[in-house]
Amino acid sequence: MAFGTIDDAQFQAFAKRVGNKVQAKQIVREVGNGMRKLAVQSTRTVKAATPVDTGTLRRGWTTSGMSFGGSAFSFTLENNVEYAPFVENGHRTRGGGSWVEGRFFLKKTVIQIQGEFPQYWQPIFDKALRGLLD
Repeated sequence: MAFGTIDDAQFQAFAKRVGNKVQAKQIVREVGNGMRKLAVQSTRTVKAATPVDTGTLRRGWTTSGMSFGGSAFSFTLENNVEYAPFVENGHRTRGGGSWVEGRFFLKKTVIQIQGEFPQYWQPIFDKALRGLLD
């Protein structure tokens, strides 16, 4: 014996909205994990490319400021060693008689890491797309 029918269209709409939000949070979490992996890889790469005399410059690399704001993830790769910019970009010698060319280890690392972006992001986007199509 049936007492009536239940229209669950509103519930289905609610479930879809909730599902999309859960999916979005999962994507943000996965992109954040990819970003952390990218930060670690960036630090390793720039340390390996940094010239070594005493080791102070190489040990000075840190990653900080992992954040998500609006639609962008970001992190900061920094070196607080006083002479890092001079080794990176070049400098005059103490007497001022000649120029020491820059080593551009940070610039080269940024270019290299940009080339590796797809390997970090493609699996995340593929998974998200599968989730949206399911």
